[in-house]
Amino acid sequence: MANTKSNRRTFAIISHPDAGKTTLTEKLLLQGGAIHLAGEVKARGQARRARSDWMKIEQQRGISVTSSVMTFEKKFPDLNGGETITFNLLDTPGHEDFSEDTYRTLTAVDSAIMVIDAAKGIEPQTRKLFEVCRLRSVPIITFVNKVDREGRSIFEVLDEVADALALDVSPQSAPLGMGGLFKGILDFSDDTVAVPEGDSKEYLGKREPLGELPDDLAEEIELARIGYPEFDLEAYRHGDLTPVFFGSALKNFGVEELITAIAEWAPPPRPQPAGEEQVSPDRDEVTGFIFKVQANMDPNHRDRIAFMRQVSGTFKRGMKLTPSGLGKPIAIHSPILFFAQDREIADTAEAGDIIGIPNHGTLRVGDTLSEKNDLRFTGLPNFAPEILRRVILKDPTKTKQLRKALDDLSEEGVIQVFYPEIGAQWIVGVVGQLQLDVLVSRLEAEYKVGAHLEASPFATARWLKGTEAALKNFEDFNRSNLARDRDGDLVFMAKSPWDVNYQVEKNPELTFSATKER
Repeated sequence: MANTKSNRRTFAIISHPDAGKTTLTEKLLLQGGAIHLAGEVKARGQARRARSDWMKIEQQRGISVTSSVMTFEKKFPDLNGGETITFNLLDTPGHEDFSEDTYRTLTAVDSAIMVIDAAKGIEPQTRKLFEVCRLRSVPIITFVNKVDREGRSIFEVLDEVADALALDVSPQSAPLGMGGLFKGILDFSDDTVAVPEGDSKEYLGKREPLGELPDDLAEEIELARIGYPEFDLEAYRHGDLTPVFFGSALKNFGVEELITAIAEWAPPPRPQPAGEEQVSPDRDEVTGFIFKVQANMDPNHRDRIAFMRQVSGTFKRGMKLTPSGLGKPIAIHSPILFFAQDREIADTAEAGDIIGIPNHGTLRVGDTLSEKNDLRFTGLPNFAPEILRRVILKDPTKTKQLRKALDDLSEEGVIQVFYPEIGAQWIVGVVGQLQLDVLVSRLEAEYKVGAHLEASPFATARWLKGTEAALKNFEDFNRSNLARDRDGDLVFMAKSPWDVNYQVEKNPELTFSATKER
C-alpha cells in the first residue's frame, strides 16, 4: 500500500470555473508560509510577484488554462510530535476546454480537494473531474466555498454531494449563518468558532468557544453533527467518503482546517499502475512518468520543462534515467522544484515529488523514466479531438517556425496536430474552443508567428490499428481522409460521426480508436 512513512502529500484542487479555486490555492500557500501576501512569493529571501496563473492569456482572461505545480512545507506541532509535511500542490484548469491537461494532472496526484460554490452547488465541470478521480479511486476532501455570501442551506449542499456523486459525506464544520447573518465557522472537532474581525470581516486567527445559539440554528447544527456518517479514514482513502469543510477562501475561513486535514488524512504516495503491475513507492529503483510538458515558462530562455511525478526511489541530482520514448539513458543535471514559475534546483527528490526536467524535446507526455527501463506506467491517454481547424499562416515564409511551434504545443498537450497525407495545410485538433484562442495567442507571443484558423472539412479523428495489409488496403481507398499525427501514426479524419460508424462496420479488421495511450 501507500508508503505510510512518507511526509509527502501530492494533491490537486478541482472545481468548476469561478468556484474560487485560484483564491483557495493562494490561501493554502499563505498557510504554508510559501507566500506572505496573496500573489506574492517569498523565495530565497526575496519577495517576488507570482501567481499560479502566470501565462499572459491567463492574466488577461482571469482563468487558469495550464496546470501549475507548487511545492511548499509546513510544520504541524500536533502531528507525530511535530512533523514537517512537504506539500506538492498541482493547480489545474477549471475550464472544461482544458480537461485533457487536467485529466493528465490528476494521474499524478494521490488526493484532491473539490471546491464547490455554496450558492451554485455541484456544477458540470466539477462532476466531470470528480468522475476522473473516481476512476482512479482518488480520495477527495470537499470545501464548500463562499459561505460568507448568501447560499443554499448546508443540508441542501451536503445532500447534493451525497446523491449526485454517490458518496458518503461527513461534515467537519458548519457555518453559523450565511450572507449577512454570517457569524463564523464552527469546528466540530473542538467546538470553537472562527469569527470574523475588522471592517473586512475576515478570519484573522480569533477563535471563541461555542456559546448559546438561537433555537433554529442550534437545531441545524445538531442535525449536521448527527445526521451524517462519522469520518472514517479507510472509507475516505478508498474514495467512498468525503469529509466536508465549509468556509470562505477569500476571507480565510476554513483554510487552516483544510491544510491540517490534508496533512493528517490525505494519503502519502500511492502505488501507480504499470500494466498489470502496481509500482510501490517503497521500491528502491527510481521510477516516474511525465504527465505534462511546458514550453517557454521563461520566454527569455525558450526553455522546455517536462514535469515528472516520481513514483519510487530516492532521486539524486545527476542520476541517469532512461525515458521509454528514447530508449537510452539521459543524465538529469538540473532537476527543478517549482513555485509557479519560480524554481530552484532539486538535489534530491522522493516518491510523490514533482520535479521539472529541462530538455530539448527528448521527453514527452506519457514517457516513463526509470533506472532499468523495464516498466511502463499506463493511464495517460490522448483523446480524439472534438474540434478540427486548418492553420493558415499570415506570412508563408514562416512555415518552419510554425512546424516547430505546433510540434512544441502538441508535445505539451495544448493541441494535437495532424499532417494530411494529401494537401499542405496542417490541421490542429482540440477538445474545447478556448484551446484555439490559446493556440493563436501563444503562436504570436512565444513564436512570433501570425496565423489564423479556418474551418476544416473534418469533424473528428480516430487512430487506426490493424495488420499491415489491412492498413495498406484502407489507405489505398481513403488517402484523402488520412493524416499522420506527430508520432507518424495513421489517423482517419472523419467528416461526421456517421462517417466513423460507416467505416467501422465496413472494416471490421481495423480498430478505430478515440484514445491513444503512449
